[in-house]
Amino acid sequence: MKIRPYSGVWPIAPTPFHEDGTLDLDSMRRVLDCMVDQGVTGICILANYSEQFLLADAERETLTRLCLEHVAGRVPVIVTVSHFSTDIVVARARQAAGLGAAMLMMMAPYHGALMKGTAEQTFEQFARVGEVGLPIMVQDAPLSGVDLPVPLLTRMAREIDMLKLFKIECAGAAAKLRALIAAGGDAIEGPFDGEEGITLLADMDAGATGNMCSALIPDLIGPVVSAHLGGDRLAAVADYARILPLINHENRQCGFRAAKALLAEGRVIRSDVCRHPIAPLDPYSRATLLELARPLDPVALRWGH
Repeated sequence: MKIRPYSGVWPIAPTPFHEDGTLDLDSMRRVLDCMVDQGVTGICILANYSEQFLLADAERETLTRLCLEHVAGRVPVIVTVSHFSTDIVVARARQAAGLGAAMLMMMAPYHGALMKGTAEQTFEQFARVGEVGLPIMVQDAPLSGVDLPVPLLTRMAREIDMLKLFKIECAGAAAKLRALIAAGGDAIEGPFDGEEGITLLADMDAGATGNMCSALIPDLIGPVVSAHLGGDRLAAVADYARILPLINHENRQCGFRAAKALLAEGRVIRSDVCRHPIAPLDPYSRATLLELARPLDPVALRWGH
């Protein structure tokens, strides 16, 4: 299999808050340091698992600036710029580029359950962002509710120079990745797995070269990706089988609250609080999360001790 230019593990950094809900910037710096120490390929900020939908515009700017300045080129940083408004997406992209972002990630334009960009509007928004000059990752996520069929994604890859990467998180992700790679060929430079790695093995078998997981266990997902890309599928299967119960629990029971719970337990962040109206993680789900994580000895669970 041809290894494409974009590969590896690019976890999403959570946004830590103090108990009163204000940004905990010191913990944010510690999250970034912990992720770098986990040997990640790169870091994504301001994504859905960063609780971007609970952040004010001024907070986004603060976090973008802080993260890029603190990482300081140790690994490349992807900045998420999704918004329904094309003008706002372009402004966010320009700001990220000006502050030193390596790449951009964005979903198709949507607002709520019913306002969704058409295929042409989606193409036009990505094309406008492409003019900023940074590589773009398409996030094909169920949250948007926007259908991104393979012919549209292939056209975008071929006609928008900076559109390089595709994070496929829809149902049947492996089949879609396989069809996308077959249709797009060399234009699909970074086919990525997402959704916490719950379908990682199937997606890599389909041709995915990278993974964008949460900040829960990127150090343990990394060996799966490396082994598979290196042609040792048996090792990849064994490593994946060992961590899959924890990934399943994260994906089905906890969502983005899992990474914050583990990071708080490992004293990377002060608190795992999420902003209202997000409910705290159920204590039984949290206990099971830690029970499944401890035997795996992830970096995040011991980094701050």
